Amino acid sequence: MATQADPGNTADVADTDATSGATELSDPSEPSRPSEPSRPSEQSRPSGPSGIWRRGRVLATAALLLGLLLLLHGSIPNRIGNLGSLVETFLPWCGLFVPLLLAGALLRRSATAVIALLLPVVAWLNLFGGLLTDKSRPGGGLTVVSHNVGAENPDPVGTARALARSGADVLALEELAAEARGTYEKELAQAYPHHTVQGTVGLWSRFPLSDTRPVDVAMDAGPLGDAKPAEVKMAYNRGMRTTVATDHGPLAVYVAHLGSVRVNPRAGLSSGQRDGGAQSLGEAVAAEKNERVVLLGDLNGTLDDRAYEGLTSRMESAQETAGAGFGFSWPATFPVVRIDQILVRGVEPESAWVLPATGSDHLPVAARISW
Repeated sequence: MATQADPGNTADVADTDATSGATELSDPSEPSRPSEPSRPSEQSRPSGPSGIWRRGRVLATAALLLGLLLLLHGSIPNRIGNLGSLVETFLPWCGLFVPLLLAGALLRRSATAVIALLLPVVAWLNLFGGLLTDKSRPGGGLTVVSHNVGAENPDPVGTARALARSGADVLALEELAAEARGTYEKELAQAYPHHTVQGTVGLWSRFPLSDTRPVDVAMDAGPLGDAKPAEVKMAYNRGMRTTVATDHGPLAVYVAHLGSVRVNPRAGLSSGQRDGGAQSLGEAVAAEKNERVVLLGDLNGTLDDRAYEGLTSRMESAQETAGAGFGFSWPATFPVVRIDQILVRGVEPESAWVLPATGSDHLPVAARISW
């Protein structure tokens, strides 16, 4: 006997569907599927405690490479384009990569990259941290100034007068053009009764000069085999040596303008003439019998460059010993390197500084020394 459906029950089911929404009924004949575990999203995955250590591995690697560059710059070979000397010329500026890498590490929230940055920071401070403090002291009996006045200086009169007001007792000039030599001699005559010019370098002094002779540093053969042309005579001399009779005794003073360097994308750093001149100058200083020696000049390179080991092993930099900051001197409009140097032996630098710009593309550098 057939059973009729209760219309009341049908209404109850319809009401349930209307209020709670349709419900999908599973087929009892199908096996049940295990539920898949939930996966964390890409944003939530690195937010755990270990995420800060896994992120920023590329930044950490870059930081370690920077630190090794600062620590082992002397091991970079010069065989290919003088790469080692090129890196050492701008070595202080490698420190600019530290804040850039730090910003990236903080942005990535990477503890690994931050810790890796300790290596370049410590290496940079070990090399240049001492230059950040003012090491000048009061005193000093003799003020020396060196300036590459520039062969194309449009205002030699103004340059000479500015140097005369500098208070220098001994003034060395490099890159003296033949047509401007008379101007400097005239403008400096009153302040400096004694002077000598050897080729394109000269020395003006308040004290008498003696035993003056040229030092050939202009075009010596260098590591790249570039030798002095036969037609170049000593009139083109770019180095000299003289004795200054100071109130404290004789002082041997060298003035030098080493050969220029060029950076070529294909050949790298071309510095053969400069390196050969630096070697000759180092040999001259080593053979100097006077215990008190001052070297003034445009060396066309920084003292971090291995090319100057013959000089830096025998003399100390006045700027590094008694200056404040890096003392950048070139180019005058926006100095980025110190290629104008004052080196001493047997005397004590008390202070060192950079003078205001003149009409030259170099800034004058000065130091006060004592016995």
